Amino acid sequence: MSALLTAVALSDLFAVYAGVRFSMLLDEDDGFAFALQQELDDADALYRMAGQFQGTTYLVCGIVFIVWFHSVRRVAGVLGPDRFRSGPGWAIGAWFIPLANFWMPYRIAVNIWGASTRLPADGEPYKVSMWPVNLWWGLFATTTLFSWYVGRRYENAEALDEIRDAVLQVMVADALDVAAAAAALYFAVRLTAMQRLKASEPPYSTA
Repeated sequence: MSALLTAVALSDLFAVYAGVRFSMLLDEDDGFAFALQQELDDADALYRMAGQFQGTTYLVCGIVFIVWFHSVRRVAGVLGPDRFRSGPGWAIGAWFIPLANFWMPYRIAVNIWGASTRLPADGEPYKVSMWPVNLWWGLFATTTLFSWYVGRRYENAEALDEIRDAVLQVMVADALDVAAAAAALYFAVRLTAMQRLKASEPPYSTA
């Protein structure tokens, strides 16, 4: 999981680099009027290749992430069964329901996080810090919507100014996705560690 999320972030950085190169050629001497056509074609090809690389890494990482999400949901069902009203299968299915997939996975993640939080010692208040979940989901949802919007703008751009503006916006979306990948990595690593710690303690551990 960590390696795949890192690969996603690296693919985003590669896309930012390709976007900067393409944008600089568009800005140089008023773009198409003076820039060498071969340089523009090469920059455009690199930019599109970066997009294809992003798509591949997103797909692979998305599949593995959903499998992992289902796995931690099953563990959380043992650590805190009272927090769930639906079965672990929803940890997979929730991602594929249109519109609802912008809310249901988040609610499941909140319940998983709460169930995986270590129980307090006697006399200690039970407090659950949810900021890693909120940060991850906020960046993920925002970046997903923004990337879809700017992707459509780039595909439909025809005039030089439209292409230049669209490329800049896609670069912003790619930079945001680097932050989203980092937040997802932190969420996954910390949640996994929390579950292992809680499972190693009574009443869950038999050692």
